[in-house]
Amino acid sequence: MATTPEHDARVAALTFAGIYPHYVTKIQKKGRSLDELHQVLHWLTGFDEARLKEMIDRKVTFKEFFEEATVHPNASLITGSICGYKIQEIETKLTRECRYMDKLVDELAKGKKMEKILRTQ
Repeated sequence: MATTPEHDARVAALTFAGIYPHYVTKIQKKGRSLDELHQVLHWLTGFDEARLKEMIDRKVTFKEFFEEATVHPNASLITGSICGYKIQEIETKLTRECRYMDKLVDELAKGKKMEKILRTQ
């Protein structure tokens, strides 16, 4: 599925610092912990809590965030729809990676077990 260049540019320009508080609010409203959120983000990106804080302090864009990330090799197992797009069909790598992160946070907020969220066998 092709996204528009305008959409991809908007996603790339978003800052992690601007989105992170929304992730925190979303998961905490559903009774999930900050530690669980950090575990999910670490699995996807390789960033530990200190590195996430650094990214927030630097106000990195999603483009910079994912350029520095080591995306988990099993991230391609993340499927489904988010924001009206089927993740597995998104052609633009950066947009697909951002949607992976959104999907994992959604699954955490919906109460899925961590083993399923982290795509462990």
